[in-house]
Amino acid sequence: MNRKNFLKTTLASALALTSIKSWGFSFGSNYNKKFPVMSLEQTLAESAPFTLAALPYAPESLEPNIDKLTMEIHHGRHHKAYVDNLNKAIVGTPLEKLSLWDLLKDAGKQVLAVRNNAGGHWNHTFFWNILSPMGGGTPKGALAEEITKTFGSFDKFKEEFAKAATGRFGSGWAWLIVQDKKLAITSTPNQDNPLMDVAEKKGQPILGIDVWEHAYYLKYQNKRADYIAAYWNVVNWDAVSKNFENALK
Repeated sequence: MNRKNFLKTTLASALALTSIKSWGFSFGSNYNKKFPVMSLEQTLAESAPFTLAALPYAPESLEPNIDKLTMEIHHGRHHKAYVDNLNKAIVGTPLEKLSLWDLLKDAGKQVLAVRNNAGGHWNHTFFWNILSPMGGGTPKGALAEEITKTFGSFDKFKEEFAKAATGRFGSGWAWLIVQDKKLAITSTPNQDNPLMDVAEKKGQPILGIDVWEHAYYLKYQNKRADYIAAYWNVVNWDAVSKNFENALK
């Protein structure tokens, strides 16, 4: 890349990052420095060629809740495939100049290959970064108060979230979002997410769970409910709380 193109690309990324900061995403700490991570803001600002960032922790570190082999396949094959296929779908087209955020917010205008793979790339980046080897427990502070206010209690919230996750027919995701500065639970099919213009319920995701079979089948087979129950043991509530706080700004 020559100097002119480098400066152009750098400026475009900086401008995209500035606009994306209004979403205020946060994410988990880098628990193992040998696994460098890309922030969600950087991911949204990224343009082609898109890249697969490393996991923010060792793949075995979520055991026994999510096993090492599942994490290796899920990240190294499935997530990688979304990145590779997204690059293939936009190469040589005007979409190469757009950020991932631009592709997501106008997903309904894109061909399915772009919509599905752009969503898959962002969804998985988000997912890895709201999990933690030191996760679990309960949220604190403002998020805990809002959960109780909205759902009645933390346990009631988990019940409603689990319903959305188990009730998603086939493949998809369940989300906790901020919509009009209030919490709401929703789910999306395939690799859609609430950032997209096609989402039935739009908002800023602060928590999400992947309920595609590749996320849990090696360990839990068809017992999706057991996978969802184990998921709570690895949720990084510090990251989710920061997402919530930033979403209110």
